[in-house]
Amino acid sequence: MGNKSIFLGSYPTTRLRRNRQNIWGRNLVAETTLLASDLIWTTFVREGNNITESVTSMPGVDCMSVDILVERAIEAYRNGIPAIAVFPKTPTQLKTPNAIEALNPNNLVCTAVRALKKSIPNLGVICDVALDPYSSHGQDGLVQNGYVVNDETIEILSKQALVQAEAGCDIIAPSDMMDGRIGEIRQELDANGYKNVQLMAYSAKFASAYYGPFREAIGSATNLGEADKKTYQMDPRNSNEALREVALDLEEGADMVMVKPGMPYLDIVYRIKNTFAVPTYVYQVSGEYAMIKAAGEKGWINSDEALMESLLSFKRAGADGILTYWAVEAAKKITNN
Repeated sequence: MGNKSIFLGSYPTTRLRRNRQNIWGRNLVAETTLLASDLIWTTFVREGNNITESVTSMPGVDCMSVDILVERAIEAYRNGIPAIAVFPKTPTQLKTPNAIEALNPNNLVCTAVRALKKSIPNLGVICDVALDPYSSHGQDGLVQNGYVVNDETIEILSKQALVQAEAGCDIIAPSDMMDGRIGEIRQELDANGYKNVQLMAYSAKFASAYYGPFREAIGSATNLGEADKKTYQMDPRNSNEALREVALDLEEGADMVMVKPGMPYLDIVYRIKNTFAVPTYVYQVSGEYAMIKAAGEKGWINSDEALMESLLSFKRAGADGILTYWAVEAAKKITNN
């Protein structure tokens, strides 16, 4: 036991290990709880029928045709997943400098939304608002003289949001990081009778190295080339700026806010939740998922346990919900345990 003199009086009566000695005891004192209802399943949709295309840099993740997406979304819903986020792999021939396909009411996203809401009316559907899946240059906005312009981009984004709302989208999630886009989108939706469509703002989205596999999945990596998104996505060195971004988005009408990526920015999640006390979400992005899965395939870690631990870390930091590619698997494990 060592030298008892380091303690006040006799050997301490407080033994924290008493609460850890069995599983039911650990459950009784657990400070953080992860439920299937905390998870949003992030998915990729492509053209065609009865097609699943593996994303090579994201083991276990497929880009699915709409019919397959609906089938798997039904499974997700039955396992307690409350909402699904849909990202399109737009055919290359439809990508243009002005990203006009984003406004097509019959594009992949809108087609998927209608199919999902028809088959699973009570499943929430979240749609990304940004131009990178539709632009031939891979940027989230319009490019003029080599620069991603702000106000001209917002005009298109607000129309894109309206098209998605008309298709039946429940939550519009702008990920573009243009200044003022939340207010413009809110006004556009309200003016056209969609006052109850929610806005989940990607408020603190950082210019991160963790997005690579996602860009492969939607086919924008080649379009982007050697360019980057540092003129509009946040600098990873900044924290206070994230609070300013959130404050602006809330003032403009955001119903909930998001931090992206996840684990490298747990401090940002914590600060936002404690400062604003609003619904706060975090996106476990493609690079985070891919690293854990790759290490698991190498036999270096148990990837399932590591993924579950990472999801718990988001909740512990203050997140109300998590966007993750592993949502369905996590929900099944939560239910079984």
